[in-house]
Amino acid sequence: MIHITDEMVEAAVSPVDAQQVLTDAFRSFGQDEAAMQERIRSEAGGVKLSTLGAVIPGQEVVGAKVYTTIKGQFSFIILLFSSVDGSALATFDAGAITKLRTAGCSVIAARHLARSDAATLSIFGSGPLGRAHAVQMAEAFPIRRVLLASRSSDPALAAELEAACGVSTRMATAEEAAAEGDIVVTASRSPTALFSGDLLRPGSFVAAVGSSLPTTRELDDSAMARASLVAVEWRRQSLREAGDMVLADPAALPAEKIVELGEILAGKARGRADADEITIYKSVGVGLQDIALAGLAYRRIFGG
Repeated sequence: MIHITDEMVEAAVSPVDAQQVLTDAFRSFGQDEAAMQERIRSEAGGVKLSTLGAVIPGQEVVGAKVYTTIKGQFSFIILLFSSVDGSALATFDAGAITKLRTAGCSVIAARHLARSDAATLSIFGSGPLGRAHAVQMAEAFPIRRVLLASRSSDPALAAELEAACGVSTRMATAEEAAAEGDIVVTASRSPTALFSGDLLRPGSFVAAVGSSLPTTRELDDSAMARASLVAVEWRRQSLREAGDMVLADPAALPAEKIVELGEILAGKARGRADADEITIYKSVGVGLQDIALAGLAYRRIFGG
C-alpha cells in the first residue's frame, strides 16, 4: 500500500486548499450527506490508543485516524479507503494533516464568527498548533499585530512566530492577550482556564483548540456566559470530550447556545449577528477533518 509522508502532504496541500475541502466536508455533514465516528480511547499501562473516522461520499473517501499517546507524546497514522469500491488507497503520516485541519477549521469558523476587520490576534501557546493558527489567521484577516502568551517568556518565541506569519509579534501576559485580542486562539495544554472571561473585549472571537479531554479546560464559565453562541464540530463528540463544555455551569452554557459548524455552513444556524457580541469556536478534533484532508492530499499527489 502507498504511504504518504508529512512532507508530501505539505508540498501538495496549501492552507487555502485545506480550508476549501474542509468547508465542503462540514457543509455535507450539516446536510446529513457525510457521517463521523466518535473518538474511542483505550488505555493500559500508561499507553493510550485512540481512533476516529469518517465517511464522506461526496469526496469519495472513507477512513480512520489511529494514534498512540505515550507520556504526552502523540504518534498518528491515517488509513484511507475509496467510498466507491471500498479499496484501500493509502496510509498517511498525520502530523501535517492535523496542523492543517485544526487551524483551517478555526479560520472557517472565524469567517462566520469573527469581525472581518479583526486586527489583533492573540495566541496562547507557542507550539506547532499556535504557529499554524498564526499563519492561517494572518492570511485570512487584516491582522496588524500578534500577541503571544506562553509559559516561557523567551522573546525568541515571538521572533520565530513573527517570521512564520509575517506580522509584528510580541510576548504578552495572559491578561493582555485576552483583553486586547480581536481573535483569541487558545492552543495550550493547560488543565485550567487560561484567563478570566471577563477580560474578553466586546466583538471578540475565541478559537479554543488545545483541549479534547473532559477534565481540562482553557475557558472559564464567564467566557461561556458572555458568548452569544459556541460553535463545535459535532455536538455528540464535543459534549463528551470538551472540558470547556463538560465542566461549564449549565447556566453559562445552555443547550440552545451550542451550534455545529456544519449547521452554520449549511445555513441552518446563524453566525455573528452583531459587531459587539462575543463568539466561541470550541474544537476537539473530529475524523471528518482528517479524512477530508487525506482525500485531498491523495488526489493532489496521484492526480485522482
